[in-house]
Amino acid sequence: MTTSNIKFRPGSKEAPTEPFKRSVSACLKAIAKKPELEISFAAERPGLAPGKARLPEPARKMTKRDAAIVRGHADSIALKIACHDPKVHRKLMPGNPQARGVFEAVEQARVEAIGSRRMAGVAKNLTAMLDDHFHRGKYDEITDRADAPLSDALAMLVRERLTGMAPPAAAKKMVDLWRPTLEDKIGSRLDQLSRFTEDQARFGDLVHDLLSALDLGDDRNMDSDDDEDQDENQDGESDQSGAEGSPDSDAAQEMSADQAQTSAEEMSESAMESAQASTSDTFDDGELGDDETPGEATRPNSRGQNEPRGPEYHAFAPKFDEVIAAEDLCDHDELERLRSYLDKQLAHLQGIVARLANRLQRRLMAQQNRAWDFDLEEGILDPARLSRVVTDPYHPLSFMHEKEATFRDTVVTLLLDNSGSMRGRPITVAATCADILARTLERCGVKVEILGFTTRAWKGGQSREAWLAAGKPANPGRLNDLRHIIYKSADAPWRRARKNLGLMMREGLLKENIDGEALDWAHKRLLARPEQRRILMMISDARRSTTPRCRSIRATISSGICATSSRRSRPARRSS
Repeated sequence: MTTSNIKFRPGSKEAPTEPFKRSVSACLKAIAKKPELEISFAAERPGLAPGKARLPEPARKMTKRDAAIVRGHADSIALKIACHDPKVHRKLMPGNPQARGVFEAVEQARVEAIGSRRMAGVAKNLTAMLDDHFHRGKYDEITDRADAPLSDALAMLVRERLTGMAPPAAAKKMVDLWRPTLEDKIGSRLDQLSRFTEDQARFGDLVHDLLSALDLGDDRNMDSDDDEDQDENQDGESDQSGAEGSPDSDAAQEMSADQAQTSAEEMSESAMESAQASTSDTFDDGELGDDETPGEATRPNSRGQNEPRGPEYHAFAPKFDEVIAAEDLCDHDELERLRSYLDKQLAHLQGIVARLANRLQRRLMAQQNRAWDFDLEEGILDPARLSRVVTDPYHPLSFMHEKEATFRDTVVTLLLDNSGSMRGRPITVAATCADILARTLERCGVKVEILGFTTRAWKGGQSREAWLAAGKPANPGRLNDLRHIIYKSADAPWRRARKNLGLMMREGLLKENIDGEALDWAHKRLLARPEQRRILMMISDARRSTTPRCRSIRATISSGICATSSRRSRPARRSS
């Protein structure tokens, strides 16, 4: 049956975007040569999983640019399926997390360049998608190279070499910051990439040469190599044992090959997600020194001193760290726009939010006990003594008065994880929780402070550059530039600080995660408060990228909160 013969019932109108979704899905399956691929549309980050692909939900009133962006995401996923071999990719994957992120970005640029060179329409769609990505991340406002991710800049330079197309307008400033350095170090190697665009293995070898020239190391993924060697040995043994042969042996080999392909795709996709989230350590264990034994979380002993934990945790260049207010990271108009975007994400939750806030407020207010003094000479007439007043109006001690309740002052600190792994729905949930808790607690007279933590740049920043310039001394400590953000101070009213939470919707803000020092910072701010009760809450996902020493700091502070706060305060918590 053809589509023209299908008749829809009156009143069963489909959404205006359905024809567009069908055409995009059909095009994606055709380019990927996967007619059985399951495609969904959601208001989440686009992604690819074995047998499934997720695309962004198109707007009901689409412009040409909106349509091109959705098509660009579809073309990018389709080219990844068609032109990318997960098995070869796993074999070439560097072991260094920083090098892995660069390698992933350049490989994605390669597969997209293949489609751009073959189809002009695909090139336009990919350009629109990339321009939207970099514009949302505010890459066009970057003025410092420390804020410009090397992986993105190098991927755009590779794209320029392979397709002859200039970087998108939103990425031009970022690329220009890196171009002089990269052209000087690897310019000639970049020129060689275009000859091997269709050969993933040869292309990957050249990328490893680029990484070596950039001092990012050239360690292959040794685990995957060992696994492949074991697989080959097992295959050889099975071939020898089955030398007599049977009709089922070929089928078994085909099945094992399919399983290996599936596992390779799963590992490749998980590696890609981890590289995009970029929450792994900046350097390998060899660069951080030999003594990296993690400390165990212990409670303070009776003398108030912790057990010995080996070498003391330190930062190589703390002068590059910053504590900054949210309004100083973004102009007022942009904050208003980001806050309105957050409000739109929460529009369908407004009724639930109001009910939860009112319920929490009633619970908190119910804990405030009221007390009265009875048998007084004056005050409010005691209803229990009403009969006595009627019989003898001059009888004394028939009044009562409410006691002045001595409520302990309370301050609550909400510490929000602003690392890359929180992108998408997690950061929206964290901002929602902070919004609800702050508004409700403020109604109950409880002061609330909202803080966030991330880093100023990906993969180290100025601290790492200073370490490289110093000749890579041993045991450098932390090589990341911290960025601690104050969204709302405890003394600031919520109505003035509410727009600051919208800053978390800015893609370029979320970078790396050093949560141990963030807990230390928030804890010290709490200790400086005059309130009798101090409560510290941490909102984060389950991904941690801190070094073992930083984990030791986190455990120490978490166990010490109870001692420094009032007796009823609880230790710092980490919720997902």
